[in-house]
Amino acid sequence: MKLYNIKENDEQVSFGQAVRQGLGRNQGLFFPSQLPQFDDVDALLDEDFIARSTKILSALIGDELASEQVNAMVDAAFQFPAPIKQVKQGVYALELFHGPTLAFKDFGGRFMAQSLAAVSNGGKITILTATSGDTGAAVAHAFYGMEDINVVILYPKGKISPLQEKLFCTLGKNIHTVAIDGDFDACQALVKQAFDDAALREEIGLNSANSINISRLMAQICYYFEAAAQLTKQQRENLVVSVPSGNFGNLTAGLLAKAMGLPIKRFIAATNVNDTVPRYLETGQWDPKPTVATTSNAMDVSQPNNWPRIEELCQIKGWGLDTLGKGAVTDQQSAEAVQELHQLGYLCEPHGAIAYRVLGEQLAEGETGLFLCTAHPAKFKEVVDDILSSDIDLPAPLAKHAAMELLSEDLANDFEALKQVLRKVQK
Repeated sequence: MKLYNIKENDEQVSFGQAVRQGLGRNQGLFFPSQLPQFDDVDALLDEDFIARSTKILSALIGDELASEQVNAMVDAAFQFPAPIKQVKQGVYALELFHGPTLAFKDFGGRFMAQSLAAVSNGGKITILTATSGDTGAAVAHAFYGMEDINVVILYPKGKISPLQEKLFCTLGKNIHTVAIDGDFDACQALVKQAFDDAALREEIGLNSANSINISRLMAQICYYFEAAAQLTKQQRENLVVSVPSGNFGNLTAGLLAKAMGLPIKRFIAATNVNDTVPRYLETGQWDPKPTVATTSNAMDVSQPNNWPRIEELCQIKGWGLDTLGKGAVTDQQSAEAVQELHQLGYLCEPHGAIAYRVLGEQLAEGETGLFLCTAHPAKFKEVVDDILSSDIDLPAPLAKHAAMELLSEDLANDFEALKQVLRKVQK
């Protein structure tokens, strides 16, 4: 498979190069030159999750990796299910939190680790990534203990949930966590600065595990097919999918699945009050505002990195951006949605509840609705307990890390200080 740099189209790379580099020149995102098409989607959906995902990812990667190797990578990465649960008549939740860190990022993080191991040419690698919560845990656990790979994770100090922080900031060994004095966009900007420093990039073998890395997005395509496989043919032909959106990698993956033949009628981009994209779809003006802290903090992103990929895909496919549904939800409204779901017998946290809320506002009669639940409710225990006046139990992975000591270091929002940290971890 060849991929090109969206910003500088003359830069074309292989899958292996894209995985190793993360970003192209001028911070450009890589995008597939061609997307495979599955004509007999029904037959594909009849296969099991691993076999189907192997076919999807093999078709994307091409002959660069043998299908047997891709199958082994998928089998190692996707060791947990992605079930759908009916919430009420015609509305389903896609649960993406059954992996080791209880969040959807486990799919992409673990497949990226397998991909990087498969295409690495030896030598030390430094993974640098920014997180608003779930990416950090998924990446840390996916790469924990891997030889010759150091991981540095930046996160906004005091702006992720305490349990999220404990899940990835207590590991040690090759996992280094840094609390930045700033918001997620500041963390993301530092990552971009590092990639713009060619000498530093070469010196420490820099790579990124954010959803800017194409291998993570490719893995996420697979669970959209898995969700559709659990619905009837009639349901999936009238399917509307609502995606809680922060950095917009999840929605990008869903649109790629549609482009490859998955019959999804339409998508809805559901955000919190950090609503750059909904406002852009409404007005045509890209006008990011300062990031606001919310109870759905994994979506506290004002300048989503993956949006250029969505515009690129829509242009290629001739899809108007006005075909995307959109909606922004306040903390109060997301709390009301958590309460409504609980009354229906379904325990959810604010991110999934935001997707449910916007879906309910836009689902038409006769359509089947699916909303993505991207994290286990216990990862936001303080918020959920407060909304429901409850005391939800901690799953074993969270209970284990909750009792452990934080190993993070604090750092100013300063690139020179970050460079010192990156050089130190390589020694």
